[in-house]
Amino acid sequence: MLTHALFFILGLVALVAGAEALVRGASKIALSLGISPLVVGLTIVAVGTSSPEVAVSVGAALSGNTDIAVGNVVGSNIFNVLLILGVSALIAPLVVHSQLIRQEVPIMIGASLLLLVVVLDGTLGRADAGLLLALLIGYTVFLIRQSRAETKEIRDEYDAGVRRPSGWDSHWAVQALLIAVGLALLVLGSNWLVDASVVFARALGVSDLLIGL
Repeated sequence: MLTHALFFILGLVALVAGAEALVRGASKIALSLGISPLVVGLTIVAVGTSSPEVAVSVGAALSGNTDIAVGNVVGSNIFNVLLILGVSALIAPLVVHSQLIRQEVPIMIGASLLLLVVVLDGTLGRADAGLLLALLIGYTVFLIRQSRAETKEIRDEYDAGVRRPSGWDSHWAVQALLIAVGLALLVLGSNWLVDASVVFARALGVSDLLIGL
């Protein structure tokens, strides 16, 4: 059991380190290619910060632990809203942009309701997956087009907060290496985390779904 606990901790560390390396590498290589920092933030960074959940859920699905795969996604979203936002607001009040209220929050609620609808039959099939992925692609394209329509003042403000690639890590080879290392750590960490979680669930008589949540 101690061995599995160690692998559980190592898996979490590998996921965090892998996501960090992936985000850094992908962001810098995008910026070095002249891609807008705003587009990088809306796409690469957003996907990169979700990469641990992707790695864990895909690893669980490949291992046949579908409850962990679904529970991980649902649980992560619940904790993101309740825990992360709650703790952040305790530290300092959070100013919420009007666009977040008018656009992103309704879209988030709509995505959650859509998940509820597609799993009412007890399964999440390939057709459902295709629909979810198509909507994600459509939303990403919408965000990119919307960002290009923003005023110059908003773009300049965003650019001022982003460090352009410079120094030893500005070379494309280093950025590519960060991406490769990040992906490798995500795969390795997800395998360790899923395997250890399954062992804990069975030892404690807890369902895989509860472990995932």
